[in-house]
Parts: sequence; C-alpha cells; structure tokens
Amino acid sequence: MIKLSLLTRSLTLSTTLLTSIACATSAQAQSSHPFGIPQSGDDKPSASITAMPGSRAQGWLAQGRSELLARHGVVASSDPLASEAGLEILRAGGNAVDAIVAAAAVLDVTSQNDTGIGGDLFALIWSAADKKLYGLNSAGWSPEAWTLEYFTETLGLTEMPDFGVNASTVPGAISGYAAMLDRFGTLGFEETFERAATLAEEGWGQAERRHADLVRVQDRVREDKDSAATFLKDGEVPPLYSIIRNPDLASALRLIQQDGRDAFYKGPIADAIVSKVQANGGVMTHADLAEYQSEWIEPVTTNYHGYDVFQLPPPGQGFAALHMLNILEVCAPVHGVDLSALGPSNPDYWHFMVEAKKLAYSDLYAYNGDPLFVDVPISELLDKDYAAELCDRIDMNVASLPSVEGGLKGGTVYLNAADRWGNMVSLVHSVYDVYGSGVTVPPYGMILHNRGNPFRLEAGHPNVVAPRKRPFHSIIAGFVMRDGEPLMAFGNMGGAVQPETHAQHIVNMVDHGMNVQMTTDAARFTHRQQSNVLAMEEALANLVGPALRAKGHDVLPVDGGAVGGYQGILFTRDPQLPLPVYNRKSIEEDHPVNGVYRAGSDHRKDGQAVGW
Repeated sequence: MIKLSLLTRSLTLSTTLLTSIACATSAQAQSSHPFGIPQSGDDKPSASITAMPGSRAQGWLAQGRSELLARHGVVASSDPLASEAGLEILRAGGNAVDAIVAAAAVLDVTSQNDTGIGGDLFALIWSAADKKLYGLNSAGWSPEAWTLEYFTETLGLTEMPDFGVNASTVPGAISGYAAMLDRFGTLGFEETFERAATLAEEGWGQAERRHADLVRVQDRVREDKDSAATFLKDGEVPPLYSIIRNPDLASALRLIQQDGRDAFYKGPIADAIVSKVQANGGVMTHADLAEYQSEWIEPVTTNYHGYDVFQLPPPGQGFAALHMLNILEVCAPVHGVDLSALGPSNPDYWHFMVEAKKLAYSDLYAYNGDPLFVDVPISELLDKDYAAELCDRIDMNVASLPSVEGGLKGGTVYLNAADRWGNMVSLVHSVYDVYGSGVTVPPYGMILHNRGNPFRLEAGHPNVVAPRKRPFHSIIAGFVMRDGEPLMAFGNMGGAVQPETHAQHIVNMVDHGMNVQMTTDAARFTHRQQSNVLAMEEALANLVGPALRAKGHDVLPVDGGAVGGYQGILFTRDPQLPLPVYNRKSIEEDHPVNGVYRAGSDHRKDGQAVGW
C-alpha cells in the first residue's frame, strides 16, 4: 500500500515536472508581443524580427506588391483612409478633383506630422474637357510686417527661425482646395470634407510611421501647451495603434463645410490664428489672411527621350528635376554613358546620376525664389544647350564638390487621383517640418506650418525674406504626357529629395521599362547638397558603395525613411476604344474611361492605391 502510494506520488511529481517544463518551454518560445501588439516600452514590436522577405511569383520578384488596375477611377495616397475617402467620392459620382480634396482632407486629420489645413499645397490638374494641364500655386505668402529688418534688427537674428510663429507664413491649403473645387469640382466642402470631419470626431488608429514621428519630436510638441493638449495624452505620446481623436479640428472642418474658405481666412478660424500668432510674438494680421489668394500658373516642362515631363514653376523646386533630366539626356553620349545598358546595379550608373543631380541642384539653390519678386531664368536653365555646357563638369572617375550648397527639410504628403472621364490630379501638400512650426491654434486643433524657415536673411539673395513674398518651396508635383495626351500623374514626397527622386522615377520607367509600382520598390539615393554625403538605401549601398567610395563619394547606408514616398497613376489607352467627348454631362454615370489606369504606392509609407 505504501509502495503504491509512493509510486502514485512519483508519477504525479513526474507529470507535474513535465507540465512545468512544457509550460516553461512554451513561455520561452512565445513572442513578447504576439500579433505585433506593443508591450510597455516597446514602440517597434517587429523591428528585431530576423525573418527574410518573401518573393513574388512573377515579374520582378522583389517587387513589394502588384500594380493596381482600374477603369472607373483611382486614388493613391500615403494613408489607406485617405485613399478610401477619395474612392468613396468617385463611386458617388464625383470627379478626380472632388476625390483629391476629400483624400487630402483626411490626411489633414490623420497626418499632421506631415500636413494639415495649416499648410500649403500645389497641384497639376489635367482637365479632360479642356484637354489642358493646369498648375495651381497655393503657397501662402509672408505677413506684411516680415521685412528683412524685422528679423535682423527687431528680432536680432542671423537666420530664419526653425520653428514657432515667426517661421509660419499664411497657410494656403484651404484656399487651394477652394480654387480647385470652384474651377473643376462638381462638389463642395460640405461633401468633400465629410469623411475627414467624421474621422476627427470618431477617431482613427495611430499608425507606425506617424507614431514614430511624434515620439521623435515630442519634446518640441510639449513646448506649446496647445500642441501638447492636442497631440499628447497626459503629457505622453499615445501608444502605437491607440485611437486618436481631434474634435477641435473637426470643429474647424465643420466651419469650412458651412462657410467655405471665408471661415478660414476671414471668419473665426482667422481670428484664432491671429490671436495665437500675436500672443506668441508674431506679426501676422487679419489682412494677411483675408487678402491672400491662390494663383493659377503655367507648368514648366522638358522632353526626356520623347516624353514631356511637367513640373510647377518657382518658388517650387520642380525645375531642378527637369534640369537633371536634361543633363542626363544631353551629357550621357558625351561621356559614353547608356543608362539603359548600364542598369541600376552598375556603380558608373549611380555616379553619373549623382553628378547630374549636383549640377541641377547648384542652379536650384543659386536662382530659386518667388518669381513675383525675382527673375528666375527658367527658360535658360531648362535649355538643353545650357545642359550641354555643363557636361564637362562631370568626371566619370571622380566625385565632385557641389558648386552651390544648400538644403531643405521635409514633412510632406503627395497624392493623386484619376476619374472615369479622364481627369487626373497630381497634388502635394505639407506643413514642411515634422509637426510644422510646433504651434497649434486653439480651439481648432490645427498645427501651423513653418514654411517661412527657408527664407534667407541676406540682402540681394533671390530667396531673401520680404513682405507678402512666398518662400523657396520644397513640395512639387509631377506629370507626364506623350503626343499631347495625358500619361501619368506622379510625385515623391520628402523635402529636398523630391527633384532627384522625380528624375530617378522617370529614368526607371523610361530607360529601364519599370512599371509604376516597381519604380518605387527599387532602391533609391538622395544626395545631400550641404554636406556632400551620398545617402543610399542599405542594399544599394552594399552593392555599389565600395566602387563609389573609390571615386570619392561619401556613401552613407540609410533606411527608406531618407528617400521619401511615391505615388503614381499611369493611363494606358485602349486603341480599340474610341475617344469619348470628355463632357461630364454627356457621359453615363457608369461609363469607364477608354483605357486602364495603372497605379503604384510606396511601401515606405503607410498608404495604398485603390480603384474601381
């Protein structure tokens, strides 16, 4: 009996021990953040995982996702909620302009790290009815009191402030939305702002990139009590994936729905902006806001191997992309370079691209400014004979020093849309730096941009600060046409990287035949004109970095955050279908465009391309 009891006890202990070991093994094997759910103090739950990426079954196997194909309409942006808001408008009968405003307004809610109604915007709009490409400059101007003496003598500065109310020009975004809707839209603020206002009231999930941005600048956000109250919770950054709400911003959007642009530039929002700015030592007035208007402008263009590439003129930096393409096209045969034959795994390919970029950006930083104040010699800069004069400044064996240094910050969203009638919109929208000026306007939960920061405090400089002047602008939107017909709306957000990445995308697609998704999934470079550092995404740096260092390049491996984020929509016409008359009233509501839209979206950001 005693032996049986001991045996039973032994078996029980053994079972308990095995169970404990199994439990311990199970506990050791389990992730500390199952399903990627962050734990306390763990802001990047997937960063340490060592798994290898999978590959596709067709095409370029490293491509991250397929192109989106749709016929009735497409919206591509850096936030799925924004893309879906635009698609919702398209499905309800709105056109591409209506859709782009709805999508951008959602980004104004979910992405104030990059953009907002306190920022600026630019757009290129292809009107199917007019068969014409229009440009819109909605960069806000400086306050009337922003003289050079105000900054150098009154404030005692030697360079423009990075942040604060004296870095903030008049916000141009709402004026830009109004201009687009008035000229080309079929809907108004009431319909196009509804999804954004509802999101601000009900809340949305905090995504990884935007959470990381807030973690990075949280100390600056705390410096302004209204920013801290709007973007932090009990003084701390809200957890990753938590629900974020901004009912104060919803109030501003509801006012604009009701009273249009006047609510922002002449009404209660204007009152709040002036009150906040002046209470913090700024000089913006009601007149600065009330008298501001957006400007319809002619795009600038060059032809690259048979394709007409369009950008917006100064004060934006888009002409540098065209200038770089001219240098690549004209100087390649001079140096015996064939970009298509070399391909993007050859060090000489990247050396030539980077040297062309240095030349283009040197002219950008030497000449760019507000064309209403200074003569920017665009026609001369974009003349291919001028590009030919620069070819001997490229040495295929030695990295050069930029003749003119310079640099800009970043904090931007780029998005595009196309509809069933053939209208296409390329739009870029920004508060400049991450969380802009760091100044939030109560009681409306909106951050003010710091677009005044790029102004210079040097008398005689093309970009010297002056009253009612628009600063050197980093944000640009691109468009491509062939034989007078629209082909592609594209862009690449990211501060100073934008012109060089626009050029890289055109080379990818024209010289290498990459599709509109592959071009963004391929590795990119960004050259820093101020420090002469060549930043390359890590895999590319590992491949060609040693050979480029031998030529004198200071190569720095970086992650994808350094090269911005792209969206692209390409129209492929079906030659079997007749060209319809692009008059919205004469086309059935369910009539798709006479071809197929193909779209791509950057995996480096949070967004996607959607269509129907």
